[in-house]
Amino acid sequence: MPHSTTATLDRPAVRRRHSSKAALAIAFAAGLVFAAGLVLSGMTQPAKVIGFLDIKEMFIGDFPGRWDYSLGLVMGGAVLVSMIGFAVTPYASVKPWFSAGFDLPRRQLVDGRLIAGAVLFGIGWGLSGYCPGPALASLLTGQIDTVMFVLAMLPGMWLARKI
Repeated sequence: MPHSTTATLDRPAVRRRHSSKAALAIAFAAGLVFAAGLVLSGMTQPAKVIGFLDIKEMFIGDFPGRWDYSLGLVMGGAVLVSMIGFAVTPYASVKPWFSAGFDLPRRQLVDGRLIAGAVLFGIGWGLSGYCPGPALASLLTGQIDTVMFVLAMLPGMWLARKI
């Protein structure tokens, strides 16, 4: 009996491997679009973020003074798109392309861990001008402050999973 490589292939495994590669390719493309949006909106520039968080600048001269409100517009647009996405996603199709079902958040509890995490995030964001997404998008610039932020962020992410 001659040995045939096509006869010994497990077709479902081959399909899984292809769909896994397709899922990774789509996730990578989505990440690139997200990173491009961060760069185009200026949210990878710490000075722009700090300009938004420094609300005392609102009171210098006529409103809004020297306060940079553009981050608020970007965040408002993101929240609006997310709200629409979360509302429409369960009805968009029978099931997602690369998963058995939709994995939407179900947790509604606001506890001390969530509040402490939000406070730490806000402190880090205000001091550095970076949050995790823009920091990773900015990492390719090779700026030392970005590299230091990401290197400090990684142990924090590890610790958060352990707590």
